[in-house]
Amino acid sequence: MAILGKIRQRSIFLILVIGMALFAFVISGVFDGSSSNSGPTDPIALINDEEVELNYFRQLVEQTERTYNYSTLQSVNLVWNQALRNTVFEQQFEKLGIDAGKDQLEQIISSDDNIVNNPDFQNEAGFFDFGIFTDFIAQLKSTNPTAYENWKFQEQSIIGIAKQRIYLDLIKASAGMTEAEAKANYHLENDNVNIQYVQIPFDVIPDSLVEVTDSEIKKYIQEHKDEFERDETRNIQYVAFDERPTEDDLATIRLRLDGLKSQRIAYNNVSKLTDTLEGFKETKNVADFVDQYSEVSFDSVYKPRGQYNNEYADILFSLDEGEVFGPYRDGNSFKISRLLGRKKNASLRASHILIAYEGATRASSNVTRTKEEAKKEANRVYRLARRASADFDALALENSDGPTRTRGGDLGFFQEGEMATEFFNFVNTNRVNRVGLVETEFGFHIIKVTDKDDLALIADVVTEAVPSDQTSNEIFREATQFEMDSNEQNDFLAIAEKSNYQVRPVQQIAALEENLPGLPGQRNIVRWAFEEDTKIGDIRRFSLNQGGYVVVQLTAKVKEGLASIDEVGAEVRKILMEDKKAALIKKRYADKTTLEALSEEENLTVETASAVNQKNPTIVGAGNEPNVVGTAFAMNEGELSDLVQGDKGVYKILLNQKNIVEDLEDYSAYSKEIQRNASFTLIENVFVALESVAEIEDNRALYY
Repeated sequence: MAILGKIRQRSIFLILVIGMALFAFVISGVFDGSSSNSGPTDPIALINDEEVELNYFRQLVEQTERTYNYSTLQSVNLVWNQALRNTVFEQQFEKLGIDAGKDQLEQIISSDDNIVNNPDFQNEAGFFDFGIFTDFIAQLKSTNPTAYENWKFQEQSIIGIAKQRIYLDLIKASAGMTEAEAKANYHLENDNVNIQYVQIPFDVIPDSLVEVTDSEIKKYIQEHKDEFERDETRNIQYVAFDERPTEDDLATIRLRLDGLKSQRIAYNNVSKLTDTLEGFKETKNVADFVDQYSEVSFDSVYKPRGQYNNEYADILFSLDEGEVFGPYRDGNSFKISRLLGRKKNASLRASHILIAYEGATRASSNVTRTKEEAKKEANRVYRLARRASADFDALALENSDGPTRTRGGDLGFFQEGEMATEFFNFVNTNRVNRVGLVETEFGFHIIKVTDKDDLALIADVVTEAVPSDQTSNEIFREATQFEMDSNEQNDFLAIAEKSNYQVRPVQQIAALEENLPGLPGQRNIVRWAFEEDTKIGDIRRFSLNQGGYVVVQLTAKVKEGLASIDEVGAEVRKILMEDKKAALIKKRYADKTTLEALSEEENLTVETASAVNQKNPTIVGAGNEPNVVGTAFAMNEGELSDLVQGDKGVYKILLNQKNIVEDLEDYSAYSKEIQRNASFTLIENVFVALESVAEIEDNRALYY
């Protein structure tokens, strides 16, 4: 939904041509066609025997990449999700005979702010007129056929959305909640208990006293198949050869920059004479000098101290005009910097308390006080803020209508043009700690000037800290040698250990991943690992996007289906050990009839938890324990439970109080509220349900 939000913010024609195209997979009839590309001939997907056509899918992926600057695989997954969603919904529409026409089209268009607020579609009274809009579309047919075709495409997409709304309205109309269901839910939310308990952690029983066999693990996996179904995955291990500059490389960069600071003599290979070259200190044309020697262009903007590297900001701002500082390290670059100019006290900082009123140009829509009421309130707060003992932060938190109220009204540093003129003028012309009252388009402001600083114009000659050609060649040689030796001797780990290289394993890689731990954006490695010709033990070198190389070995191919003991044995063993430990704990402490006696046995603590309900069964000091809370609700006040197994250990519970709320006289309003809240997630829940029963053949990994 975040993506659709971005789309709505764009202009109408961007929406018509690009944004809503994501809704048009089925409606536009794009699933009937075939790929003319060589290689695999399978469709990108088969959804309940309906094909998703590859060429159109690719067009939308490319369009998404360009529009949102996403990676290829991010775009593939976005387009895939929308295609899947629209296909399964359209199949339901067809089964149920759901269709939409002009009325539904008008309803959706009339709810789109981008269209409604467009003056071209408004009547003389300034209101959106659907007739004007349809006339505009009709004119497009003769004046701009391309735009008209785009509109037709968009129109079908909007009809698709309308069908979806009709479908969901039918579901809502058929859904209901009985009074008994509403009553049960009401008590789940509002009934609560106060308990005391002792938690006996599982580790009071040593692991050595509990044995879990492989046959028990296998049996557990078989009995809980739904929890241990696995997609096809791959395991790899790799050694990375990062392309980093050596100390010699960094020293060479520093030396070069240091040589640019002052006038120098250089030999001219063309004239065969020596030339005197001006330095950064002496040059009169700083912009040309920077553009000639720097990897970052000259920036003529005066900047505040906070925009510079914190480590050197104070040094840079204390330079005399014309003075040069450096070379110094700034992130992944080296710099020499020259102060060209300074604007005294041009960077301002202030805190404010905003008292807004209804009718102010930039006031929030939920403000209801009149201007007269706001002025009276502002004067009251202003008098308080002027007192010597005033706590401005507390006054802002208590009285301000502005979003900065939670941080004492602090606006941070700002410059001319970044604040309302009246606000800026007050801060600019008054000393630090002065408090004043100013009116702007937002309302009335009680302002406190908190700081003033200079703005500086600083020119930088920047060189990125990159390895030399010699270093890059050596890194390439090392990676290639490791690849060759590992292949020849067929012992990846031994060769890595001999060369003191760090081997990093990566397990359970899915077919459509592209970011691996330590290896972002390496889709080519994942594709290689899933190729049929790649065998377990195969080794290959890849170039890294950020520079350098990685040598990868495929260590395992995990087939789709039920997980093996090797994959989930440790997880299941822990579950079974806790069950067996719980049984031993119950047996060991069966004779402890009070919480105090139990706590003294193992030096445990009697804990208290109050107002615990079944909707959120979280116990203070223990976390989420639904089984323990459920047991407490089944008890009578004053009753002591048997030992109960929970998620974090075994518990003994004393129910001190059970608070049962009174029934509502009428549950209809409560029932409607629950259904209204549920409707917010209805579309997603329906889609998940439809997807779970759909037959889906996913071939994305064949093409991306």
